[in-house]
Amino acid sequence: MVRVGCDIGGTFTDFVVLDEVTGEIFIEKDLTTPADPSEGLLEGLRTLEGAAPGYTARTRRIAHATTLVANTVIEKKGARTALLTTRGFRDVLELRRHVRVTTYELWVDPPPPLVERALRLPVTERTWSDGRILDPVDPAEVAELARVIRREGVQSVAIAFLHSYVNAGNEREVARLLGELVPGLAVTTSSSVLPQIKEYERTSACVINAYVKPMARTYLGRVDAGLARLGFTVPLRVMLSAGGLASTDTAGEFPVRLIESGPVAGAIVARQYAERMGAADLLSFDMGGTTAKACLIREATLPITDDLEVARSRRFTKSSGYPLAVPAAHLLEIGAGGGSLASVNAMGLVQVGPESAGADPGPICYGRGGTRPTVTDADLLLGYLNPKYFAGGAIRLDPEAAARGVDEHVAAPLGRERIAAAWAVHDVVNETMAIAVRMHVTERGGNPERAALFAFGGAGPVHAYHLASKLGIARVIVSLRPGVLSALGLVTAPVAYDTVRTHRSPLDGLDAGAVEALFREMADDVTRTLRTVDGEAPVTFARAVDVGYIGQGYQVSIALEGTAAALEPGALRQRFAETYRAKYGYFYDDVPAELVNLRLTGRLVESPIVLPSPPAASGIASPKDERPAYSARERAPITFAIYDRAELGPGTVVRGPAIVEEASATTVMDAGGTLEVDAEGSLVIAVEADGPGR
Repeated sequence: MVRVGCDIGGTFTDFVVLDEVTGEIFIEKDLTTPADPSEGLLEGLRTLEGAAPGYTARTRRIAHATTLVANTVIEKKGARTALLTTRGFRDVLELRRHVRVTTYELWVDPPPPLVERALRLPVTERTWSDGRILDPVDPAEVAELARVIRREGVQSVAIAFLHSYVNAGNEREVARLLGELVPGLAVTTSSSVLPQIKEYERTSACVINAYVKPMARTYLGRVDAGLARLGFTVPLRVMLSAGGLASTDTAGEFPVRLIESGPVAGAIVARQYAERMGAADLLSFDMGGTTAKACLIREATLPITDDLEVARSRRFTKSSGYPLAVPAAHLLEIGAGGGSLASVNAMGLVQVGPESAGADPGPICYGRGGTRPTVTDADLLLGYLNPKYFAGGAIRLDPEAAARGVDEHVAAPLGRERIAAAWAVHDVVNETMAIAVRMHVTERGGNPERAALFAFGGAGPVHAYHLASKLGIARVIVSLRPGVLSALGLVTAPVAYDTVRTHRSPLDGLDAGAVEALFREMADDVTRTLRTVDGEAPVTFARAVDVGYIGQGYQVSIALEGTAAALEPGALRQRFAETYRAKYGYFYDDVPAELVNLRLTGRLVESPIVLPSPPAASGIASPKDERPAYSARERAPITFAIYDRAELGPGTVVRGPAIVEEASATTVMDAGGTLEVDAEGSLVIAVEADGPGR
């Protein structure tokens, strides 16, 4: 039996087929089809039949990750959506939190609400903060709203009432009535998407879910039908933002949980590597064709956050997008990828990104109509990429076309020669990533110099050495098949689901029995969701609570042990003090604290997939070729030895300057670096202490 992973990125769609018995892996890498990503997905699966004949009938699991939901919100291509809200609160989406996007730029505004004001429809109902219903729903009013919804051509409805996280009765009643009055209408309730305090964030998540739900259901249905035509007999699983796989039913009902579906899969593999190798701090670095993603993994734990935003009006600027608050892996996204466009701005400085050439037309050297130079074009001119072996030879690169683009748009405006201009592009994108990564790591209480850099993605291993040098990182790790690592993460990821529920109570008067009862209810809900994937596998749970000072708007999350004693007020207070002090450096002993949210993660217990290690090598490797490439250490092109990744077994040692080529990626190591292959076949590169950028 085999497992199949399909990861749709902004530029490439990656495929992995893993034989569960032999450990043999087949890979495929095709350009993404932006107009309809399912076309490239299904075509790539057809192509895989040539490498692994008959694999469709032997597939035990097929898992999928996509950026389609995020792109739908960013591009404003979702359904015509209405919002039903408590009377007097129709402008919650527009009022937001009164946080200015940038301190000194008054004209920088957040994105406009996804629901126009005319379709934000007030409902006469009210639930008190303790859950008592003051005003029940009037069916006659809902019937009138249904007529407005039909008249306005609304395709999807979001229902977000005040305090519904405590009592969802009014939301459910309106959803039931609309289901009878407007058959076929997509309906989302905020209490099902995010039963959590904070009115604006809950409403925003509900609206985004409603906005993308019709599209997500159509897309998933189209993929399901295509898989059936190809001969797959197992249901599709979809990666959620928190790192767990779910059924298409769950993904179609809660597509807001797919916002970070694509980027998180690779971080899962990085976490697994950190666990096996005992790495205390591992910096996952995924650089693809459109963006780069970083994630600090500490103590082999994937960090989860509810501070997620999408469609920011000022890219990478907090509070400029739509907040979601659903559980998601804590990833830093940087507007830097192989397809990032390079230019010279009005100040005469090289600027790279955040705009990208994407898959269509792509970099100039792809020969698909691109006219503006990109990072990939610069890397090609610097000698880092093999024009005849890019993506395993699937794409032939055109160095002459790349040279013309860099000359026209970068070298000439700068008054520099071609190679100097290409290096400026490469170095600027590295500096951009280094600044963002350094801030991300520092904000999480880490130190880049203590971490190892785990690099993957099509462009990640090309830039990892010079990026690590800028960050002061001494060790770079490039796993096997780095260019398709996210797709590989899909075949090893667990089936899991996260949920959160608000339950406010001062720690001094906490009823541990009531909290346990709520956790059991949450466990039942999570189990029902997981049973849509597998009806028999056992389920394990991990619990956490959010605790903060009374009157404070934000809390810290505390993982709970499995014993009832963990919920005792004294034990919780002590854990709160430890966590708060570790994060902020201080703790107030005289300020009362309260429990705010309960968090639960459920996971199916499955047989683990252990990837086989490659056979050990003699320790001596012979280069297959050599070519000139730019050395940052020597500040000039020098001769780099070229190695075939397939020939580098565990124990092999290579000294820089060297370039390691494989079908899915290229790894660059400058002069002064030393590469050793570990027992798992990963390239472990020691970065020269006095390298460029330090």
